[in-house]
Amino acid sequence: MVVRKTNGKNSNTELLFSQNYACPDCNISIEELTPRMFSFNNPFGACPECLGIGSVMKIDEDLIIPDKEKTLYDGVKAFGSSNMKKGDTMAKMYFESIARKYGVDIKKPIKKLPKEFLNKILYGTGTECIDFEYESAAGKRTFTSPFEGVIPTLERRYRETKSQGMREFYEMYMTNHECHECNGSRLKKESLAVTVGNKNIEQLTSMSINKIKNFLDDLQLNKTQKMIAEQILKETNKRLQFLIDVGLEYLTLSRPAGTLSGGEAQRIRLATQIGSGLTGVLYILDEPSIGLHQRDNDKLLATLKKLKDLGNTVVVVEHDEDTMYAADQIIDIGPGAGVHGGEVVAQGTAEEIKLISKSITGNYLSGRKKIKVPEKRRKSNGKSIEIKDATQNNLKHLDVKIPLGVFTCVTGVSGSGKSTLVNEILYKGLAKKLYKSVDRPGKHKEILGIENIDKVINIDQSPIGRSPRSNPATYTGVFDIIRDIFTETNEAKIRGYQKGRFSFNVAGGRCETCQGDGVLKIEMHFLPDVYVPCEVCKGKRYNRETLEVKYKGKNIADILDMTVEEALEFFSNIPKIKQKIQTLYDVGLGYIKLRTTFNNFIRRRSSKS
Repeated sequence: MVVRKTNGKNSNTELLFSQNYACPDCNISIEELTPRMFSFNNPFGACPECLGIGSVMKIDEDLIIPDKEKTLYDGVKAFGSSNMKKGDTMAKMYFESIARKYGVDIKKPIKKLPKEFLNKILYGTGTECIDFEYESAAGKRTFTSPFEGVIPTLERRYRETKSQGMREFYEMYMTNHECHECNGSRLKKESLAVTVGNKNIEQLTSMSINKIKNFLDDLQLNKTQKMIAEQILKETNKRLQFLIDVGLEYLTLSRPAGTLSGGEAQRIRLATQIGSGLTGVLYILDEPSIGLHQRDNDKLLATLKKLKDLGNTVVVVEHDEDTMYAADQIIDIGPGAGVHGGEVVAQGTAEEIKLISKSITGNYLSGRKKIKVPEKRRKSNGKSIEIKDATQNNLKHLDVKIPLGVFTCVTGVSGSGKSTLVNEILYKGLAKKLYKSVDRPGKHKEILGIENIDKVINIDQSPIGRSPRSNPATYTGVFDIIRDIFTETNEAKIRGYQKGRFSFNVAGGRCETCQGDGVLKIEMHFLPDVYVPCEVCKGKRYNRETLEVKYKGKNIADILDMTVEEALEFFSNIPKIKQKIQTLYDVGLGYIKLRTTFNNFIRRRSSKS
């Protein structure tokens, strides 16, 4: 390990091995070097200011003053009254007194106020005192004091409050900012003083995996250093090569796990498994090629073959053509979905599968069935959304024009910046403008053409439904209409049943034994919990009286037990229901039941109808 020491005009480096080091000129002392000093998850290495996170929560000026077209009288978010025009408030007294001191008219829009004055409102007057006037029961009173500032006041209240609710309230107006102490490196300055080849650990992990490997390969060490570092470099290079082999050479080791795409995360796990060197293991992968470019798909398949060559078995749930051709054995299940599937249609190599006409997979592999390429393309409506100077992550001052009224695909190899451009810049930028979202968009100059759209909807792979009880019927809004229908039946009217009677979330109509879940949880002390069907309602979720009300011979539990395909036929004469269910059917979900809970639901194919 190397510690850089500065002595006056001269700068030199010294090699340290398990000894204390102190510089009398810099007044810095470093204790014996240990691995924990280089971990931001350990208090011995973490930056004391941000506790190893690399960022701190601070009040965001744009969130407390979202609309600079308004005046200070319209209120500053989280500080005083939301509308100071309605009466005297402390906020109003502060702002008017400071304005009087500096001769500023605060009836003007905020954007027209002098910048120096606005800074005093937001960040305080320092040691400069202000004469404040306020009305009390005894008449007009005055006091002289410096003004703390809106932002310092809110940050102080956030630190001092004991209420979790108030902390959450202030966090609505806060964003993450890079820690000023460690500049986002997350480590103590003492840890960052230790260098290898003139680079500290933060500088090294901020390089791409490819560059790190080249750096370590070119590292100049003397004979003694080589003896110490030989085994370390060997293991490090081996792990870096595993990541390169799965096509992740562009990633940095310091990249936050939450920013990785699903494909990147899965390939990192694959590289870890290859590095473990285990044999005799059965690996199961669920559609690992999702989101991968064809170039990266080849690297993925090479990795899977390497796992197999180590003496393991690899089972992949997949319908990617390249994966099927690379497989030693294919098991084709079908022929359809739901009640139309469940059989082994064919088994063998890709060439053998092609010969079986009953196999839908074989029909497409052989070319008997094809996805036709459109002969004509839809033309744009002439309008567009234009992103200017996108520079977030690895985007290099990108200008992109996206035509409106057409189906636009953004493609490229993994790590080229697709998700950053679309999710971090385009979506968050539009959401901020259209919905006043608090999410900060990625770095860009501006987005033009926002006036051409009135809303933006993000359909991603995050869990859907507000509770574990949510299902396709509740999420799409079909269940509300179905309950209205049951409420209008003669039996329901005679019994005086209202809409809530047919909800499994409301007491009265649901089975109270299972609270409308349809299952009971049995807690096992040393094993996972076991769920069994409710003995009272037999999994129907409703009580006997509710199930006696029927529509066209079906009670509410029978309706929920229908597949989308069955429900489409059953409600064919009710347009409001048919329209929503038709959408589910059109996206290939005809086989799922309306009561299917989302923990058993394939998220990537779900969307709000």
